[in-house]
Amino acid sequence: MKLILLGPPGAGKGTQAAELASHYGIPHVSTGDLFRAAYKSGDELGLKAHEVIQRGELVPDSIVIGLVERKLDSLKGSGWLLDGFPRTMDQATALDSLLERRGQGLDAVLLIEVEGEEIVARLKDRRICRDCGATYHLRFKPPSIQGQCDMCGGELYQRDDDRPATIRRRLAVYVAETHPLIEYYERKGQLVRVDGNKGIDEVMAEVKESLDRLIAERS
Repeated sequence: MKLILLGPPGAGKGTQAAELASHYGIPHVSTGDLFRAAYKSGDELGLKAHEVIQRGELVPDSIVIGLVERKLDSLKGSGWLLDGFPRTMDQATALDSLLERRGQGLDAVLLIEVEGEEIVARLKDRRICRDCGATYHLRFKPPSIQGQCDMCGGELYQRDDDRPATIRRRLAVYVAETHPLIEYYERKGQLVRVDGNKGIDEVMAEVKESLDRLIAERS
């Protein structure tokens, strides 16, 4: 399967993507992970991307497309779940061109919809492990020990772009730059809408039901 996961920051895309990738046996390709890995390694593109992200803006298409294409090349034609890409029409058309050259196509574009103020409430309570990058949430997925990662014992911290003022800027960017993708994929008959205001397990059940129905229709 080749899937795209869309939705505003804080919609729970990372959590849902990890579960879906495991359930369907496909790699989870997160642009956030690609950015962080490139930044941690000192890669020039990663450093530039980090500066932009800290301002609550979208990383330039040229950087994102290059990183994603390199990652997809490494997967050697297997299925995948894209999380955080595409975010602009230029990225969407670049992905279309890439797939066309490979004789491939998308199976579905999952859209997790969440209201704006709920997103602010969610993101301000998100915490990340400094060592392994594991994600926690003080309301929905708290660590067993406050401030400490369950996986590796590393320190948990709040990212600068998870502070309320930056979150609202990110939401404004999402509406302006990413919202047109919803209409684009809906016109192509590839969009699957999911109510992300529900609990994590309810959202996952709805996503799996939609995808299983899609698979059954195509088999």
